[in-house]
Amino acid sequence: MVILLLFGGYLYFSTVTGSVDPIGRLGFVKLANPDMYPSHPHSELLSKYAQERGSRCALVVHFGGSSNYRHYNESNVTIIELAFIDTKGATTSIDWNEVVQIFLFGIPEDRWKFKADGKIFTNYADAMEYVNNLAAQNGQQGPMPMVWHGTARGGDPKLNPGCGFPLYFYVTWKEYGRFAAYWYVIKGYIFPYISNPYKNYELQHASELQYYYTHNMLNID
Repeated sequence: MVILLLFGGYLYFSTVTGSVDPIGRLGFVKLANPDMYPSHPHSELLSKYAQERGSRCALVVHFGGSSNYRHYNESNVTIIELAFIDTKGATTSIDWNEVVQIFLFGIPEDRWKFKADGKIFTNYADAMEYVNNLAAQNGQQGPMPMVWHGTARGGDPKLNPGCGFPLYFYVTWKEYGRFAAYWYVIKGYIFPYISNPYKNYELQHASELQYYYTHNMLNID
């Protein structure tokens, strides 16, 4: 009990003084494409999470694709996007052996590059400095809520953590340490089942929405 109390106190005070407040997964599957832009349901949901926490900004992390991951305004909240670019190449499949290795030992420092607002950063420190400066310029005080995008293009979204999960794990590990990262992952997995109002629709229609997305039927003209 004492250990749990001490760990809980550490998590609380470290998050209060940190730059991000890891809250969890944003969505399960894509509802429209592009899927982070003003008035998209997931964008509005992230803005709501930020407003509930009195935050002027929110951070959503992705697996890097063709997007520039530009920041934008949603209901007076600045949505900041950060993506990682895997130097081993992009993939949508899960290598569970690699997942275990990363979970136990973390991610090698030279494994990723990062992208925000079309800028490429070769290391985590420079990427987060850019993100934090951008947040400060937009009135952020204290830690900003951070989510991983979470949308899975294929497979069961309850098993596949979806877009951005490795970067969420990496940021929490870098900011708060290994054991805090484990806690924020557990908390983050539970979060959308409690907070996402679209969860039932997304999960019940996951295979249909994944088909529509991969066949360019969710594109917003």
